[in-house]
Amino acid sequence: MTQTIRHHLSDALLTGYAAGNLNEAVSLAAAAHISLCDECRVHLSMLEALGGALVDSGDPFAMTDDALNTALLRLASPKSRSAEPKSRPWVLPKPIRDYVGGDLEAVRWKAVGAGLRQAILFSRGRSVARLLSIPAGQAVPEHGHRGMELTLVLQGAFDDKVDRFGRGDLEIAAEHLEHQPVAEPGEACICLAVTDAPLRFNALLPRLLQPFLGI
Repeated sequence: MTQTIRHHLSDALLTGYAAGNLNEAVSLAAAAHISLCDECRVHLSMLEALGGALVDSGDPFAMTDDALNTALLRLASPKSRSAEPKSRPWVLPKPIRDYVGGDLEAVRWKAVGAGLRQAILFSRGRSVARLLSIPAGQAVPEHGHRGMELTLVLQGAFDDKVDRFGRGDLEIAAEHLEHQPVAEPGEACICLAVTDAPLRFNALLPRLLQPFLGI
């Protein structure tokens, strides 16, 4: 049964991705979501066509500091706007497999407590991209945000009382949101999480461990 994707990239993020203006971590989340989402691939094609027309008639614009890394990410993932091939039931979309060096079997997980595991893909300044594995039925510590957090579900699903997020769904959490994602029963929930600032945990123990875990 095909998973229906209900939570998509915002217009601002999709436009920024089409223009190449997102940083490397956010661009990875966007590329991974687009590879799973027919609707966002269509919108991206429309934005790129519009952007091409504007470039032909417009003035040059300033590039971001990590524009080179972002460009290399997109060059390394030329199929990121195409649907995932059906020859194998991949869990990780191709843009993420390019960082990991394979699918789940290649991920170097590290335990972070309460059965949760993480694998940091890269850290650039305050931006961090990581994979999270949440055991079925397990909750992530309740937390708020000092910046933006993008969470793309790759396997399983979670519910944070805001909504339910399944494979391909992208939750965009801003500073005002406090939540506690809980993995649904059945299988571990595996996500790509991208942050541009440390999380704000409510409980003492996660706050004490935070500097050591890089969350």
